[in-house]
Amino acid sequence: MGKTMAQKIFDSHLVDKPFAGTWVLKLDRVFCHEITTPIAIADLMDKNKDRVFDASKIKAVIDHVTPAKDSKTAEQGKILRDWAHRNAVKDFFDVGANGVCHAIFPEKGFVRPGFTVIMGDSHTCTHGAFGAFAAGVGTTDLEVGIYKGVCSFREPKTMKINLTGALKPGVYAKDVILYIISKIGVNGATNCVMEFCGPIVDAMNMEERMTICNMAVEAGGTSGMCAPDMTTVEYLWPFIQEEFDSKEMAFNEYSKWASDADAKYDKEITFDLSNLEPLCTYDYKPECVKTITEMEGTPVDQVYIGSCTNGRISDLREAAKVLKLALKDGKHIAEGVRGVLSPATPAVYKQALKEGIIETFMDFGFCVTNPTCGACLGMSNGVLASGEVCASTTNRNFNGRMGKGGMVHLMSPASAAATAITGKITNSLLYSK
Repeated sequence: MGKTMAQKIFDSHLVDKPFAGTWVLKLDRVFCHEITTPIAIADLMDKNKDRVFDASKIKAVIDHVTPAKDSKTAEQGKILRDWAHRNAVKDFFDVGANGVCHAIFPEKGFVRPGFTVIMGDSHTCTHGAFGAFAAGVGTTDLEVGIYKGVCSFREPKTMKINLTGALKPGVYAKDVILYIISKIGVNGATNCVMEFCGPIVDAMNMEERMTICNMAVEAGGTSGMCAPDMTTVEYLWPFIQEEFDSKEMAFNEYSKWASDADAKYDKEITFDLSNLEPLCTYDYKPECVKTITEMEGTPVDQVYIGSCTNGRISDLREAAKVLKLALKDGKHIAEGVRGVLSPATPAVYKQALKEGIIETFMDFGFCVTNPTCGACLGMSNGVLASGEVCASTTNRNFNGRMGKGGMVHLMSPASAAATAITGKITNSLLYSK
């Protein structure tokens, strides 16, 4: 009987099975940021275990409130900073070099097919786009991972999601994952790996694959995964070219992690997305999804473009295309609407500057901030006031997520840009012809 990607990774990383259904796995990477890791650090210090299992396999970043907004967040940053220095964690990204964790770590080449990755952050599932098993964990598991380099998981179940057809113009990876969540629900993939496959996934670039894997957790998934292919190799080539004589050799090596043709899945679903339209959320769950057309005319107070879901260069390019056309027609951001752009990493920011994207956003009336996760969870750089509404490219529309009493409508960067033009939820296709 063949095996799924998750099963192959679990088998190859198995350290122990202390209880029925529980697998203790060796870790390839432990990612850390300043919100959840300081708690683990403090506990390890209290237990006189202020050590790391392998400094080269730990990557850390200050990304949620950056620069610090008050004494509390400054202390969080200091704890992580001092810990990284004490333990010789070379890959620590401090203010000025930092970015959104789930964007900067793949960008640096830290994730590879077949890896096991944990972080004290629910959207760690993003990294499964590389054919890795990546999961968000709690403080205790993070502590053990930092100290011993292992983590325990339930025996893997895999839900295969086959995406067929071809996406229409104006439909993006964000629309794809919103559609999937709307169909299976926020608990539809609980305790499962969501394996995305099919012609639509094959045609996606790595940034698009990261977008769909990023929101696997919004359907209850432990991780999202895509099989490694030549697209994966091309993305990683700058980091792996010393390890392989050719891209074909890298492809052959990484292909071993793909699910076998006769692998047994716990559930299989096929969606034909040929007629998919641009989507957005309503209400307070990621499964509450309507077409942009159905939501057309809903007024907003803020438009936010950024986050680990949609703050990469390809996202900014699509939004900028819409804004450029509006600028040519003499349009600017709608009166009474705030626009906030946060490129996900310094490299994205620099590339956007080089391509004139930052200038386009600023000319249109957006505030451009440093790379940060702050607005997404209502901590900094774009928090909503009570009663305010935001069209956002982030990943959660929970009640109060971006600020107490605020409403968040999740959508693609192009749809968010179009919404900034009118001040109301608007189909980007109106500005892309």
